[in-house]
Order: sequence, then C-alpha cells, then structure tokens
Amino acid sequence: MSAGVALIDPFIRGVAAGAILVLGLSALRAGISSSARAVCAAVAVSLVAWLITEAGPLWSAMGDNRFLMALAFPVAGLYWLFVITVFGDRPVTPLTLLPAGLLALSGFLTPIGGGSCGWLWTLRNLASAGLAIHGGVVILRSWRGDLIEGRRRIRGPLFALTIVFTLAEVALALTNRAQPVGIWMRFEVGEIYGGAIVAVLAVSLAVLFMELRPSLIGAPQVAETRADARAEAADRLAVERLQAAMAAEGWRREALTIGALASELDLPEHRLRRLINQRLGYRNFADFLNAHRIEAAKRRLADPAEARTTVAVIAFDLGYGSLGPFNRAFRASTGKTPSEWRRLALAETLPELQRAL
Repeated sequence: MSAGVALIDPFIRGVAAGAILVLGLSALRAGISSSARAVCAAVAVSLVAWLITEAGPLWSAMGDNRFLMALAFPVAGLYWLFVITVFGDRPVTPLTLLPAGLLALSGFLTPIGGGSCGWLWTLRNLASAGLAIHGGVVILRSWRGDLIEGRRRIRGPLFALTIVFTLAEVALALTNRAQPVGIWMRFEVGEIYGGAIVAVLAVSLAVLFMELRPSLIGAPQVAETRADARAEAADRLAVERLQAAMAAEGWRREALTIGALASELDLPEHRLRRLINQRLGYRNFADFLNAHRIEAAKRRLADPAEARTTVAVIAFDLGYGSLGPFNRAFRASTGKTPSEWRRLALAETLPELQRAL
C-alpha cells in the first residue's frame, strides 16, 4: 500500500464508520421498542468493528484485539436479525439470536491471523452468505403484503445495497483464499476500493434511514380521525366493506393477496394498505389474515364436536397452504401450539358439558 493510499484508507473507513454510527444513534433516539433499539445498535457496533478488523494497519494498531474480532464476526448474524425484526416483524428470541452468538463464538475460537483454522474461516463465510441470502428472501417475500408505505419503499434499495454487496464480498473472500493474486483483491473490504464501496453504502443507508420513525420498527399506530369529513366518511365506508368481506369469511381462501382483495372491494391497492395499517393497526397483510384465521381455529379446536378433526385439516380449511405457517402463526398469537391449546381448551370444556348434562 502506497503512502497516499495509506492516508486515504483510514479517512474512507472513518466516513463509513461515522455514517454507520449515525444510523445506530438515530435508532436509539427513535421511539421504538427496546429490543429494536438494541438490534440496531448492535448492528452498528459490529459493522464498525468489522471495518477495523478487515483493515490491516488499523487492525495492527488495535493490537490484534480478540474482543474486537468477537464484535466483528457476528455482523452477518446481526444484520439477518435486523432484517427479520424490521421487515419480517418477528420478535427477538434466543433462537433468532443464535446465529450471531455462534459467529461471535467463532471470533474467540479463531487464532489471531487465521492460524490452522481454515475450515472455521470457510464455514463462517458460508454461514454469512446463507444468512445474507435468507435476509434477501425475507425482504422480497413479504414486500407485496407490507402495509407500511415507508418500509415498502426502502426494501428495494436495501436489498440492492446490502445483500448483493455481502454475497459479492463472500465470493471475493473465498476466491482470494484459493488464489490470492489478481485485481479483484482490491475490492475486498480490507482494501482501498472495498473500503470506498462500504463508505458509499453506509452513507446511502444513512440517508435512507435518517428519518427513522416508530412506524418503521415500532408498534402499529392507528390513525386519528381525519379532518376532512368527506374523506373520513369514505374511509369508514371502505372499512365497513372490508370488515363485511372478512365477516363473510373472505379470509378463508388460500393464497389470498392484498391485490385480489382490493379488486374485490373495488379499492386501489395502496388505499387498502393504508386502511388496514392505519385504521385497523396491522403492519402486514399476513398478520391481518392470521388474526381472523387464528380466531376461527381457536373456536374449532375448543369444540368437542371437532375433537377428532386433525389440526392439519383445520389449517387447510382455514386457508393455509401448509401446516408450518399455521403452527407458527398460532404459536405467535397464543404462545402455544395448536395441539397444546386444544388439549387445555377441551380440558376446560368437558367438565362444563358434564355438569350441563
């Protein structure tokens, strides 16, 4: 590395680190849940640590600190946690923390300088690529059903700016491990071009997330009555039509999309999204459908006349394409599996029936 590059590189990484820390601070100041703030702050700290450990001169200046390695290595796991929390609306649990925890542990197990743990280095990079791919799947899969307009708009840029970059960096790292000669080496995060790309990405993301608001990560907020009486009346009528369609069990159809429902109600799709989000308080369309389906499932599971009906039959009859999504939605709503909930509900119902007889 020439003297000029040696001076420019720390400056570029400083710009990137500054933008990343701005993101973390903006999340800490936003009116969001404590778990969401913790996730955003952890991602910011891990990214900064990763920038340092990937830069040879900075890493040496830090004394090859193992604790810094443990902070840097879980960056892919923490980013994945950020994606499923913010865009997948999943809570932070010990299971969702596990990937980041295992990657952090690898930081303590890896000898300084790589040593003889080449298999661990390869495994960690492949795991990071897998987490990045799944994060991209989460961003894309739930895009259409997202009811929060601001969050919908940033899905595309976030996917393009981070997922593609992560996969490219993992591919470069694996290639350089096998053949550490070539112009592509300059584009690794530890090199000048790679550092410049990270700085551009960090500043771009800071611009995207600078106006972080509770609606992005926090609990859904029901809108107040609109001042325009005519618009307010139109919204009320539209919500009544929507609720009538749900009362008629319109939610029962498998693979029902918000676009199909909007067509049936003769409403623009963006308006239906706004009504379900701001009038009824749901963050995504799947949660809206699940609220109706799970209530119906609870009634059927508690009915002694349906005691011999399998959980799978009930799930399919309520519009689920497979048993897995039904089990996850039911557990998220009740804290119990359908079978556990049925056993407890029937245990309470049968004594009442016996007394009535």
